[in-house]
Amino acid sequence: METTQATTAEGELALHLYDLRRETEMRKARNWFGAEFWPRSFSDIEQIMGQFASQHSRWFGQILSYWEMAASLVLRGALHPGLFNDTCHEAWFCYAKLKPFLQECRTKFSPEFMANLEKVIESSEEGRERLQRMQENIARFRTMAEERKKQQSPASEAA
Repeated sequence: METTQATTAEGELALHLYDLRRETEMRKARNWFGAEFWPRSFSDIEQIMGQFASQHSRWFGQILSYWEMAASLVLRGALHPGLFNDTCHEAWFCYAKLKPFLQECRTKFSPEFMANLEKVIESSEEGRERLQRMQENIARFRTMAEERKKQQSPASEAA
């Protein structure tokens, strides 16, 4: 647990990060990443990233660069780690969703792929525990999303 108090400026920065998540295009990116993008393999990520002109590729990059930037603010001392932990739960969701593929992403795309977010999340017992819970949730969410997709498919409509 952090022993220092966050400053007013850090609180304002946390609020600003929240406002940025509410921006129209960011909301679309977050909705796609959270509800529709369920990678099962590295090739699912590679396919999205390889389609540079696609909306999904842009959204993927927008989400990852946003959380990498936010984590960098923590690592550089501009944002109190406790504020990040308290207000940026979605960062754990994004990291947990991609963690199984990190090494391949680092090998194929960049050695620094999600490195800031990894440092922030994995640096504390609290962060690692939250990550474990999030990974369990993601497994359930993925199953639910796959079930919804099956129910909405044309084959299920014909039945």
